[in-house]
Amino acid sequence: MKQVAHSRLKTEIPPRPLHQPRPRRRHNRWLVLIAAFKLAQALLFIAIGLGARHLLHKDVGDELAALADHLRFNPESRLVNFVLEKASLINDPLLRRIGAVAFGYAGLGLAEGIGLYLEKAWGEYMTLIITVSFLPWESIEVLRRLTWIRVSLLTVNALVFFYLLQLVTQRGRERVAQLRSRSRHKAH
Repeated sequence: MKQVAHSRLKTEIPPRPLHQPRPRRRHNRWLVLIAAFKLAQALLFIAIGLGARHLLHKDVGDELAALADHLRFNPESRLVNFVLEKASLINDPLLRRIGAVAFGYAGLGLAEGIGLYLEKAWGEYMTLIITVSFLPWESIEVLRRLTWIRVSLLTVNALVFFYLLQLVTQRGRERVAQLRSRSRHKAH
């Protein structure tokens, strides 16, 4: 046993095992769920970015026509014809921009997801700021054209925003209370 002397007080400190397991802390299940959502979004954006890179230096219309044929879509369908018409507008510079934006969003989504999973304050603030920045745009899109996908995304993002706002506010109040408590103890 190791002995420590502090101004006339002798205490013994028991040896600590080398491989003592840390007590496991339970994760906040809502943060884990939000992190999984953000990581899934990141994977979607990675797939979009890879798809854009794959289409570089290719005729997008021919590629989409081959895909429609492979998936056995009706070649006379209005939807197929609409998509093939719009595909002629996509060129390499546009594909590069789509890929860059998609990979940028994927990076943000990965950072958000990892930060939330690890329950880091920066991850919570980052997600809060990014989520609130998209809410006005998503609201306008829902008002412009009501679809269940747009309403679902708006609802999920609004719930994420309000939950994180409540969590960050609560943690801030706890920190302020701790600081006040410490300052009172030091004053006495």
